Amino acid sequence: MTKSPKELGETEALAETRAPGEIPLSEIEAIINGKHTNPFAVLGVHQIGGGFMARCFIPGAEEAIALTLDGKDLGELKLRHEAGYFEGMVPVTSQQPLRYRAARGDVEWAVTDPYSFGPVLGPMDDYLLREGSHLRLFDRMGAHPVKHEGVEGFHFAVWAPNAQRVSVVGEFNNWDGRRHVMRLRQDTGIWEIFAPDVRAGAAYKYEIVGADGTLLPLKADPYARRAEMRPDTASVTTPELEQKWDDAAHREHWEKADHRRQPISIYEVHAGSWQRRDDGSFLSWDELASQLIPYCTDMGFTHIEFLPITEHPYDPSWGYQTTGLYAPSARFGEPEGFARFVNGAHKVGLGVILDWVPAHFPTDAHGLRHFDGTALYEHADPRQGYHPDWNTAIYNFGRVEVLSYLINNALYWSEKFHLDGLRVDAVASMLYLDYSRRHGEWVPNEYGGRENLESVRFLQKMNSLSYGAHPGMMTIAEESTSWPKVSAPVHEGGLGFGFKWNMGFMHDTLSYMGRDPVHRKFHHSELTFGLVYAFSENFVLPISHDEVVHGKGSMIAKMAGDDWQKFANLRAYYGLMWGYPGKKLLFMGQEFAQWSEWSEERALDWNLLQYHMHEGMRRLIRDLNFCYRSKPALHARDCEGEGFRWLVVDDDDNSVYAWLRMSPGEKPVAVICNFTPAYRENYRISLPNAGRWREILNTDAEIYGGSGKGNGGRVQAVDAGGTISAEVTLPPLATIMLELE
Repeated sequence: MTKSPKELGETEALAETRAPGEIPLSEIEAIINGKHTNPFAVLGVHQIGGGFMARCFIPGAEEAIALTLDGKDLGELKLRHEAGYFEGMVPVTSQQPLRYRAARGDVEWAVTDPYSFGPVLGPMDDYLLREGSHLRLFDRMGAHPVKHEGVEGFHFAVWAPNAQRVSVVGEFNNWDGRRHVMRLRQDTGIWEIFAPDVRAGAAYKYEIVGADGTLLPLKADPYARRAEMRPDTASVTTPELEQKWDDAAHREHWEKADHRRQPISIYEVHAGSWQRRDDGSFLSWDELASQLIPYCTDMGFTHIEFLPITEHPYDPSWGYQTTGLYAPSARFGEPEGFARFVNGAHKVGLGVILDWVPAHFPTDAHGLRHFDGTALYEHADPRQGYHPDWNTAIYNFGRVEVLSYLINNALYWSEKFHLDGLRVDAVASMLYLDYSRRHGEWVPNEYGGRENLESVRFLQKMNSLSYGAHPGMMTIAEESTSWPKVSAPVHEGGLGFGFKWNMGFMHDTLSYMGRDPVHRKFHHSELTFGLVYAFSENFVLPISHDEVVHGKGSMIAKMAGDDWQKFANLRAYYGLMWGYPGKKLLFMGQEFAQWSEWSEERALDWNLLQYHMHEGMRRLIRDLNFCYRSKPALHARDCEGEGFRWLVVDDDDNSVYAWLRMSPGEKPVAVICNFTPAYRENYRISLPNAGRWREILNTDAEIYGGSGKGNGGRVQAVDAGGTISAEVTLPPLATIMLELE
């Protein structure tokens, strides 16, 4: 005897009356309520016996007619739930993509079913991902336009192995997490979905339900190649980058060159404050290109180094708190604009370096922190995963997927944007487990030491793969400790960087220049000590943004003395720096002696160039750059001891220093610095060759704002009984350079 529905539970009753292939109400409600963790198992087209059934969820629809992609009517589907769940048999002979014509009252719209498409990623992606050897993740992860099974749309892929559910939400589905629930690839923890008919320019995020069922704040795409303008934080679908590159000659030069023996003079730039529009808004990349590239070319710089231009929510972080490592910031326009900038720079021989931040990331809710409800990109233990200095999270360099994320990002900028180098920020904080931590606040490594071995392996791998894939690029470490072999090859036990910032040079020389000249003789070693270690690494001499912020004042303000002496001191200092072994880096505004401390909120004080002393400083930097580039003695042995020899090292009473810069087969250059206001005539100095030495640079020249003292263009070195020397005039607070004729 058959029981009545009242005698059965409701679910049982429905089970009694369900047609073959129809799913239980519990599953339907799970789909409608966003609780179903694998809708691909039920939605889309599925074989039922000898036929095929279509199931779909179209919120708000009252009717749904199934169609093939070419528009053939496959019949109306049955409404199983008033929220918009439909199913029914369709006359097809295989699983295939479907569209639906949905209706509510007299309103009709078309829907292409995302659950009727197969996966885009394949087993080789899974294998390379698990192994950590996938070097083109930027082409597979994130959002990419594809034509899949005959339909245009975007493929989305995100790593969230501990999530219960991941959906892509955006303008294309009314930010409804039930519409595009993604497919989990069990072996890798990657969730993916092909979203048909999605167009470029659509804002999107990921809606993630954690392992404990908690709905997390919407997350931006870690691999997004474009993002919204702050304060909005969504990722944006974007076409694959297309740029007609005209830089073959530039790239070929650097691929064949030994960077250590090339002139490298870097102009460090904050893209948001080098110059602004009249209304105070940011310049676009194209506007920057039209002004910044000609300026750097005229000034003789070889490279532009940008403070991080990857997406970041907070302007005063200067880009160092990045939430979108793959996306050029929306502040300056679309990614194609940045590609055009790099191409334009390369066409005139200018390299472009990006400040890169793999040491830490901010804890903004839409970012990487607790991405799938767990400590995924960061360490769970705050002694390893929290940075006390910057209130940020630290990447877990022990996870293969995290290493792949960062290494692929390094490769991405070289591959897609033809960048010439990466300056890696805060390397010291990565190398030491106890960095900025007190006893008990850090976890020792497996041998009980303070070295972060996982970080070391990451940096070595990043450098090896970067140079292997792009031999023309260079990596530069901002590393402030005495860690050995930072710029030595990995196969020799080094970290593999091309160069390291010489923080000791910066600290000691600025300390010296801030002293009253009367007291400098008591601190003579502040300028000589650096040569003890000057060739232990391949060094860049950095006068960076860090020296002109947070109350440190500008470079001109650091100098001792009255205004005239400040300018003379700074000119003499720049002369010393360009004559000293090592590549050069100067932060914007310091080339014309901006008085005020740098602020990211406004443009540089370009009006100062109407004054002779400031314009003179700019002309000096320009002439120093061209002198440095044109004289191999000044650059070809920047990183090797054979290119340097002291001529005067111990004249502390007069605060005079002199040295020789050399390169095999090239004319030597003598660099002589007088760091007191005393004008010294007939100062005798030993030189390696008799004959005339030409004064190729004098920081006291009137054209630079100096007093015009000097040697009339040349000095004569004479051999007096086997000792070769010359009597030289030393201008006050000045550096001169002499080249053998």
